[in-house]
Amino acid sequence: MLQYLSVNKLLPDRQSAYRAFRFTETAIAGLLSDIFSALDTGDIAALAMLDLSAAFHTVVHTILLQRLQTSFGLNNTVSSWFGSYLDQRRQHVCYRGKQSSDVQFGVPQGSVLGPLLFVLYTADIVNIITCQGLSAHQYADDIQIWPMSSE
Repeated sequence: MLQYLSVNKLLPDRQSAYRAFRFTETAIAGLLSDIFSALDTGDIAALAMLDLSAAFHTVVHTILLQRLQTSFGLNNTVSSWFGSYLDQRRQHVCYRGKQSSDVQFGVPQGSVLGPLLFVLYTADIVNIITCQGLSAHQYADDIQIWPMSSE
């Protein structure tokens, strides 16, 4: 899966988590470079940092499966395989004899596929932000947004 996404350049360029040779330092270096460039030209530097709470649990399976087909070209067989992986995946908490409701959304954060599926689910966030004239970078479920350099 990773090889297919990498060879076809389908992985988001401004996402540093869960990828080889992309670390926290990658995100920080790009961010600082843009901020220092803005300051060097006399511009004001501003930064908004967003941290999605329980982000892995917010993934809607039907939207994810649709994105895998339309945005990443995964055919019906592969899409069906991911569908069976996600379908009827439930977990609940039992505390003092009471059970929580089943969780029917999300991807398993501790799994091998969970982080990759989350990255693919959120791949367009940076594109949406940059269309608004801002720069952005993601690291896992964190997003940093700042004004684009005027250069």
